[in-house]
Amino acid sequence: MDGIDRNQDARAQPVEMSAAFGERRFGAVNWLGLWTLYAKEVRRFLKVAFQTVIAPVISTLLFLVVFTQAFAASRPDIGGVPFIEFLAPGLIMMAVLTNAFTNSSSSLIISKVQGSIVDVLMPPLSPSELAVAFVAGAATRGLLVGFVTGVTSAAFMAANGAPMHFNAVWAIAYFSLAAALIFAMLGVIGGIWAEKFDQLAAVSNFVITPLTFLSGTFYSVERLPEPFRSFSQFNPVYYLIDGFRAGFTGNAESNLAVGVGVTASLMVIFGAICYWLLRSGYKIKD
Repeated sequence: MDGIDRNQDARAQPVEMSAAFGERRFGAVNWLGLWTLYAKEVRRFLKVAFQTVIAPVISTLLFLVVFTQAFAASRPDIGGVPFIEFLAPGLIMMAVLTNAFTNSSSSLIISKVQGSIVDVLMPPLSPSELAVAFVAGAATRGLLVGFVTGVTSAAFMAANGAPMHFNAVWAIAYFSLAAALIFAMLGVIGGIWAEKFDQLAAVSNFVITPLTFLSGTFYSVERLPEPFRSFSQFNPVYYLIDGFRAGFTGNAESNLAVGVGVTASLMVIFGAICYWLLRSGYKIKD
């Protein structure tokens, strides 16, 4: 009987040890793992900085040059703001949100197509830690591109006799951060949902691009006829761009408090969706 008991104990010990070995020993948050994945996402786009940072800045400057040189002389001030000062913040915001979306969505779809997504799922990272790392990495790219675009746009505006003003720094900081986070989360959602690049391109072409171009980036929404003016009130990008622009010009077409409420709600909703998708393993653990 003693021999049998010892054998049973020997067989049970590895099970207990393996169960203990599989436990997380990092406390409430695996800070090292979270930071490692975040750093990996940042290094991923910095390795090709000319494509991921410099190219978007050049594209935005081309928009600014073409619109100001072709239309600035014939366009009246908008709300007492010169056209070039009205246009620049919208273009900067467009660069922030498009690059934030592109970073997280491309990272996930490439990992899925190449089969390397398992390298992210195997480490002891919780769904919330995965979501934070992916979203933070994408938001970093969006904000970095926005900052570089803002600096170059300010230099271009100063050369054209229209210095960039700062009327509400809190609005600039909040709406730029909100835009980067919201579209980084959208990128995570799109990257998880898409099974091939064509599907992700469809999201970008038929959802992201229309939302950005029909949000008052190049024009004043107040000058739109009905029902297009009312439709713009349901476009979340409109509140992002209008709030961000108000931080520079001091003029807002919408209620900034409503904009803060709408964007904060979207961050909570999209954050919850990202968490659920990563926790359920939807299309990434099959």
